[in-house]
Amino acid sequence: MIRALVYLLIILVGLCLSPFIVGKSGYVYIAFLDWQLETTVAFAVIAMVVFYGVLQLLEWLLVGLLHIILSSRYLPQRWRRNAARKHTLVGALALAEEDWPAAERAMRKGAEQGELPALNYLAAARAAQYQQKIEARDAYLAKAATLPMAATAVTTTRIRYFLRQGEVTAARELLDKLQPNSKSKVPVLKLATELYRLQQDWQSLKLLLPALAKRKVLSDDEWQQLSIGVNVELLRQAANISEQELEKCWQWLSRAERNEDANLAAYANGLNQHGKHDVAIKLLSKQLKKEASAPVFKATADIWQTEDADLMTLLQKLQPKLENHADYQLCMARIYERARDFAAAKEAWQMLCKLLPKAQYWRSLAALQEQLGDNGGALASYKQAAKNL
Repeated sequence: MIRALVYLLIILVGLCLSPFIVGKSGYVYIAFLDWQLETTVAFAVIAMVVFYGVLQLLEWLLVGLLHIILSSRYLPQRWRRNAARKHTLVGALALAEEDWPAAERAMRKGAEQGELPALNYLAAARAAQYQQKIEARDAYLAKAATLPMAATAVTTTRIRYFLRQGEVTAARELLDKLQPNSKSKVPVLKLATELYRLQQDWQSLKLLLPALAKRKVLSDDEWQQLSIGVNVELLRQAANISEQELEKCWQWLSRAERNEDANLAAYANGLNQHGKHDVAIKLLSKQLKKEASAPVFKATADIWQTEDADLMTLLQKLQPKLENHADYQLCMARIYERARDFAAAKEAWQMLCKLLPKAQYWRSLAALQEQLGDNGGALASYKQAAKNL
């Protein structure tokens, strides 16, 4: 447009100046081989402008003709792409509305000439999954798997669908092909964590913990809880196998992990399970002298025997310090009952209910009061249990 205005301006300037140069037309002589041309300067300039204008017009006509030819040649393909975009948009809206049949149909049509067919096939597979059309879902996923850069996405999608169907073994086979490690994507690591928990494969989950920490898949608190839980389960599994496996598992833990109360309590229970009661009591007593937590108190109550007088003495010495500690009071209530010191057990249960008024603790107190013949107190405790449900 700008060039046309420039050309028009040049022509207008020439027309304005032409009256002044009519009397001074000049002379142009061009000779080439046997060909000769004689004319005035004004006519030569006008002829050049007209020639350039005709040449420009021919260029526009030729470019326009070529554009029409090429557009008509690829026009059907453009129509198909526009239709694919429309189907994809309709499918996305249907997914948002959870209209699964419409979403599947639109996404399937949009995948044929779509710009991102893998996305269309994965969305169609999702819609088919919600309709329980397993064969159609697998067909869409198979088509998506053949497209570039879609293999991992298809595999993780299949794993999720297998987990929803309860096919844990099939999901594990696919997960093993991905080989989860610190270089894997976060969704793969999350799937591995979920699947290992379902299968109670604590060994694999233990090996995955460094990758989870490195990739920040879990928060620090979540990772710490998971680590402790995995170690406890490994110690329990090892204790159920043999004493040698228990020792092997215990030595496999780091020094910091062996100092965790939950791991130490699980190890003590394992030792007691294999007849090393004295070693377990010694281990727990050492930990009780420090700042013990709920797992240690629970393990102490679980393995305490009437012969453990020294342990009882140690626990009673902790009374002034831990009087307002709910886990300590629960431990003492259970031990006093097993020692048949029902008066002391009653005091411990009452203190526990004061510190932590749960229904189960009130019911335990009520049962003890019934055993002692305190029916009025038992009735009151049952009422408190009903209030704290």
